[in-house]
Amino acid sequence: MSEITFKSPVDVGPLTSPDGSVTVADAASTTKVQVRAGADTAAAAALDVSYGSSRRRADDALVCGTRPDEWTIYGTAGQAAAISATVPTDGFVTVIDITHGRAMLRISGSNASASLNKICNLDLGEELTPNGAVFSASVGNVGCDLVRDDQNGQTSFLIACERSFGKFLFIAVADACTEFGVQIPAGWELHRH
Repeated sequence: MSEITFKSPVDVGPLTSPDGSVTVADAASTTKVQVRAGADTAAAAALDVSYGSSRRRADDALVCGTRPDEWTIYGTAGQAAAISATVPTDGFVTVIDITHGRAMLRISGSNASASLNKICNLDLGEELTPNGAVFSASVGNVGCDLVRDDQNGQTSFLIACERSFGKFLFIAVADACTEFGVQIPAGWELHRH
């Protein structure tokens, strides 16, 4: 059986402010594996992260406690089978590759939180969403799963949503960054004049 070629709903490169204080980048090709398991299963013990938090594994996959008895594992592109194979499936356990059904972007930089605060229904301050926090929120009126996943000492959020909303979400987040100098490519503006 051949692998399905991944096509992102976003076809523009990363957008960065001139001073580098905020960058919005497509991350849709990130492997996304959803696990639902009873609390008393070997899978729950192996994933070893509580609801609302995350941790990096030795293979650099990011395990997120997305909801009670539900985890999402994010990894490099093309790793769904390898990541799925690490989850014990004895008992009440479901492991599903949701990579192709979810869009994802990453917003990073010192102005990432300030940009998102304009279009998110939650306070993204350090006290409420420290590095490693996992939560669901409305971002640009799109229901999203977020994880605070700082990179190289910079604030960074991974934001996932249903694939059909991916392009709209990217545009909404990029639009929120225009105050910091991010230039939106022609045809990608949220508010066309």
